[in-house]
Amino acid sequence: MNPYKTRQEMEADEARLLAPFAQKSGESRGRQFPEPSHAYRTEFQRDRARIIHSRAFRRLEYKTQVFLNGTGDHLRTRLTHTIEVASISRTIARALRLNEDLAEAIALAHDLGHSPFGHSGEEMLAECMREHGGFEHNRQSLRVVELLEHPYPKFPGLNLTSEVREGLHKAQLSSLEAQVANLADEITYYSHDLDDAIDFDVLNFAQLEEVDVWKYAADSVRTRYPDLREPELHKLIIRDVIDRQVQDVVATSAEKIGSAEIQSRDDAGKQSALIRYSDELASANRALRKFLYQNVYYHPRVAEVNQRACEMLRRVFESYLLDPSRLGDAATRRIESEGLDRTVCDYIAGMTDRYLIEEYRKLE
Repeated sequence: MNPYKTRQEMEADEARLLAPFAQKSGESRGRQFPEPSHAYRTEFQRDRARIIHSRAFRRLEYKTQVFLNGTGDHLRTRLTHTIEVASISRTIARALRLNEDLAEAIALAHDLGHSPFGHSGEEMLAECMREHGGFEHNRQSLRVVELLEHPYPKFPGLNLTSEVREGLHKAQLSSLEAQVANLADEITYYSHDLDDAIDFDVLNFAQLEEVDVWKYAADSVRTRYPDLREPELHKLIIRDVIDRQVQDVVATSAEKIGSAEIQSRDDAGKQSALIRYSDELASANRALRKFLYQNVYYHPRVAEVNQRACEMLRRVFESYLLDPSRLGDAATRRIESEGLDRTVCDYIAGMTDRYLIEEYRKLE
């Protein structure tokens, strides 16, 4: 008997335990650049490790989620958001007997291409690139893992499996695991942006009583714990919000998969949006999203800071166009093949909030 569990044994476990429509690591379509298999890690487990060990993943710690990085000790960063997405992805994938390792790898990589300063930074970078192919963080995440990370001497990028790379582009939700990671991202930012907004004193309970998703969870918590007060009260409400979302997705998705008679991963690839909310919760979530935009993302305490940050990003972008030598050797070598604007875009998208601010101060 082997002293460790072999990759072949893990692949056999997947074949035995996972649903017939789950992606099996032993059936992966492989990597762009062929590599020998590992003795005791499956292909998707290797992908997960490569993502976690990448420089782009470490930089997520200093990138804004909603509230500018460094403005509060307990506020989410792009890294903590990513870890939370991965956790919810594993929960949903496990319940549906899908491949947890694949769902988690996609979740861990989904924001590797996100710009500094959150969605406001993404919008400004898209504006800077409007005449040069645009910018969208999902496509940029793919560029990160296929080109911009370079830890290996024989090929560019992380050389991830086809299944993970396809899952990073939302237009190619070919696997149920990719759909799980996509919806887990929504669940995470709906609930945790609420949580952070309360901690940051941008939202109060009176405003939230008009939000069905919140009110449903709040009524449940108050029934169970009538004497509970802040801050424990809203933390439990957020937990109930997440739990309801996850349970709804699992139950609805299981019903959709069953009614569509999905029997294989090829069957799943022919269907769209099998991993989904119930119609009732989908409607409630649309109302929640509208509420968040009106009361959080466009709140003066958020919007004014983001506006200043975006102006810094624009100024730094323009300064690199005027003096590309400031990009450093690795980036300047890509100008000939990628073009100056795209090279500058890649460089800025990879920055942390902190580094971009430092670069801006050099211009003053």
